[in-house]
Amino acid sequence: MGLVNVTDKDVKLIMVGGKGGVGKTTCASAISLKMAMDGKRVLVISSDPTPSLSDIFEVPIGSEEVKIHNTYELYGLEISSDVVLKKWKERFGREIYEVISSFANVDYDFVDYIGTAPGIEEEYMLSFIIELVESGKYDVVVWDTAPAGHTVRLLKLPHLFLKHLEAATKFYMNMYGYLEKLKDVIKFKGSKRTILEIIGSWEALSERIVEFIRNENVTKYLIITIPEALGVRLTERVIKDFEENRLKVENIIVNYVVKDEDCEFHKVRKRMQEYYIDFIENTYKDVNIVTLYLSPYEVKGIERILEVSKALFA
Repeated sequence: MGLVNVTDKDVKLIMVGGKGGVGKTTCASAISLKMAMDGKRVLVISSDPTPSLSDIFEVPIGSEEVKIHNTYELYGLEISSDVVLKKWKERFGREIYEVISSFANVDYDFVDYIGTAPGIEEEYMLSFIIELVESGKYDVVVWDTAPAGHTVRLLKLPHLFLKHLEAATKFYMNMYGYLEKLKDVIKFKGSKRTILEIIGSWEALSERIVEFIRNENVTKYLIITIPEALGVRLTERVIKDFEENRLKVENIIVNYVVKDEDCEFHKVRKRMQEYYIDFIENTYKDVNIVTLYLSPYEVKGIERILEVSKALFA
């Protein structure tokens, strides 16, 4: 059978993940095309360091949203780390500088240092996508990324901005002592908010992100894998992390499966793949398993993407 629950009317975010080279972008493109053909306004985003949406759709896609298809409401966006940092600075830079400069004499460039801290990019991407969803501009966003790296790290540090602020300014031990003394006193020029109110707004944002990505009706997770040892082992680790953080994977797509044994090479390979497919099916009996057969053609252009889409939703 095909994918389940992905096209439910309440779904707003679909996160497509897996290790490199398993076909994440191809599957994300096929899912977004299907939903656009169903009449939804869809944005497909790639935050991969080497994005390939442009290559697959054969349409120039960059850091600004661009319409991919003339007939359907399908849009694309390839967002790099540099663009994420730029947008993050525009959104949070001034607030962060106000808080830091109340404790230390630092230049505004110090905000760049904080922006490189682990997890900042993931948290801002989630915040950015949630804002897109809640704006009503798109019915659904399909995110081509590795969800383990983007969500599990976030869930383990639910107040990421505050933690990074503490570490980056080296006021780890005494920050709260200062805040306690100054919380009702310090306000910034042109601002009516205290330090704690600003930091509190970051904590509230983190909590809102966690609530959003744990909402099974709104956010769906798909894992793409291949029937080989490395793909299966990574899938095990990802799903274990998800379960520990109360995130549910409803679909696993097993890609590049040999269909026809037309030579000795394919006979051997098919037997090897069947072992891992059986393992996946027996290990994840509550998860819907979808098989994508190996194609002799590269997936480029709408027609090829549509073939993948039909296979996924058969």
